Amino acid sequence: MTRTAIYLSIFALSAVVSSKADDDLPKRLNFDRYKGMLDHSPFAVASAVIAPAATPNFAKDLYVANAAKSPDGDMVTIGSSSEKEFKKYLTTRNPVDGYGIANIQWSDRVGETKVTISKDGQFATLTFNQALLSQPMPNKPVAPAPGFAPQPPPQPGFQRPGQPPVGATPTPHVRGVIQRNPQAPQPPATPPPGVEQ
Repeated sequence: MTRTAIYLSIFALSAVVSSKADDDLPKRLNFDRYKGMLDHSPFAVASAVIAPAATPNFAKDLYVANAAKSPDGDMVTIGSSSEKEFKKYLTTRNPVDGYGIANIQWSDRVGETKVTISKDGQFATLTFNQALLSQPMPNKPVAPAPGFAPQPPPQPGFQRPGQPPVGATPTPHVRGVIQRNPQAPQPPATPPPGVEQ
């Protein structure tokens, strides 16, 4: 009988433990529970948004060619680096071909004036073209420095003054002899004849 009681107690204990273990495990939840989180997840891969067609920048290649103050209104000349024939002469009074002056920031330094222009509701700030400012003026000879006269072009058969004759080699510069041991004792200098010591 003891054996039967032991077996019964083991069976009852295993039934209690198994029923208790079933209560500890959570029930499997339905995956539809996570549907809202998947639809509006902050970690979702962003889909490509089609950007609206970009309007071309009307002032992409424009620069200020000239700016002047006048009692009748300020004047600005704008040019294009891509179209050499493009020149617009704008005033603060009237727009020209849709281009108008919105603002001018005057500067005392050369090439630092900024002009804000408008066209069809778009605004752009233009500056002077620094590459053009640094170049010498075309079709205008560069003036020689004061005190120097320009030299005429050489004529065949004649030689300019101050030039070595053709075929003559200039004399090379020769350096004097350097003493090998300058601290060696020097022989006493003998006085020239007729000088008394």
